[in-house]
Amino acid sequence: MTAVQFIMLGGFLGAGKTTAIARLARQFNRNGQNVVLVTNDQAHDLVDTQSLRAQGFQVGEVPGACFCCKFDQLLETIQQLGRELRPDVIIAEPVGSCTDLMATVLEPLRAWHDGDVSVGPLGVLLKPEHGRKILGSREQAGFSHKAAYIFLKQIEEAQVVALNKIDKLRSEERAELVAMIQHRFPGKDVLAVSAKTGAGFEGLADALCHLPERTVKFMDVDYDLYAEGEAELGWLNGTVLVKKSDGKFQLDDLALDVVSRLQAALERAQAEPVHLKILAQSGASVAVANIVDSAAKAELSQASRATVSSASMNVNARVIVDPLVLETIVRDEINTYSETNGFSCVFDRIQRFRPARPTPTHRFSN
Repeated sequence: MTAVQFIMLGGFLGAGKTTAIARLARQFNRNGQNVVLVTNDQAHDLVDTQSLRAQGFQVGEVPGACFCCKFDQLLETIQQLGRELRPDVIIAEPVGSCTDLMATVLEPLRAWHDGDVSVGPLGVLLKPEHGRKILGSREQAGFSHKAAYIFLKQIEEAQVVALNKIDKLRSEERAELVAMIQHRFPGKDVLAVSAKTGAGFEGLADALCHLPERTVKFMDVDYDLYAEGEAELGWLNGTVLVKKSDGKFQLDDLALDVVSRLQAALERAQAEPVHLKILAQSGASVAVANIVDSAAKAELSQASRATVSSASMNVNARVIVDPLVLETIVRDEINTYSETNGFSCVFDRIQRFRPARPTPTHRFSN
């Protein structure tokens, strides 16, 4: 049996990975290839998984920790998807605060499971705002040296670097950011792409399918600093059931209004959101709204155009704040919004925590 092409596309929280892997999947589909996706998160109730499934993709999920710490579950998921769906390509999206994937995930797959999967180079998406704050040495709120360490390690180990969201950049801004990356990481090739418009994605898909050289040099990683950087984030995944008994409402407005309200509350609390997503669903109708940093306006990234009387909301928040404070803000703002707008709401389940120290199942060394 022909080995399945395995592609991993990483990048820091808010880089646009979910939109990018959906774009890549459609491109492979147009070429006649069957594609399945694998998402990853520190907790359950992942917005990305539900959003991708609502778009018609076959999606496996590895929850509870990064791929590196859940290697056996990742392998089991790959094998199960292979048996049931017989894909030509599997695209995996790791947790946005994860690094050291070459030594802990990709090389173990190549070394021990080469007959099952053909592992491509590690791709990493880079968001322009992160590049300006960290590579430009203009650090702002939300990026301590510990968080910046993870971002820089992601770029260091990347075999394919893709500067995303170029639709928002002028040509001189794009050139400046590419120069910053190449100055910090000499010899690193950088592709300029837009997951939103599709610009540059033919080249990105081609780059991710070219097998890398077998000689791999693994980077040094300070796992103490890495763990401290991840632990700066308060992590919250929750599900809320909402209903309007005296009438109907726009599902898109619900998702966008709640994200905007949470953004304002986090700003008042001086809590920097690294990523905040809400998926509102009623039957087959799905709306997704998100922000990717405090300066960005809330966006409706997936519109439903549906009018409904009840819905479930999945909230995924990664914010530099104590997790208990984060939960309090989320509960208070959703309750207040519901009362003000005539909704009843029930918090079905909430997980909030700081990520645990990463403990890879395997780690190759030079």
